[in-house]
Amino acid sequence: MSNEKKREKGIEFFNKLVAGQDKPISLTKGAMPEKFVDYTLEHLFGDVWQGEELSLQQRSLITCTILVALNREAEQRIHFPGAKNLGLEREQLEAMITHAAHYAGWPVAASAFRVLAEVWPVEED
Repeated sequence: MSNEKKREKGIEFFNKLVAGQDKPISLTKGAMPEKFVDYTLEHLFGDVWQGEELSLQQRSLITCTILVALNREAEQRIHFPGAKNLGLEREQLEAMITHAAHYAGWPVAASAFRVLAEVWPVEED
């Protein structure tokens, strides 16, 4: 697949992931180096996320799990609502965070629950 086709698929996926979010990140010139934007759109979102071995929901849950384990709150604020956009249920994220607490630590789970409450309030369900 050409880089241009990967870029188109990457942009389409990125827009689906961040739909409804208030400018979570900017992939425009100047916000990040152009080469990094290319890698993000063409490789990460246009290639890695597009594989056939895992569904988008599985990839999203894996991504969210890693972000919880690494305590990456800024990225959780993008990917938790993105998980919702991709069809995951809030209860699935809650179960994942609880499970991750036992392997990655209680503090990262507590932080992740705070982020989840911020970006996906219970009353929205």
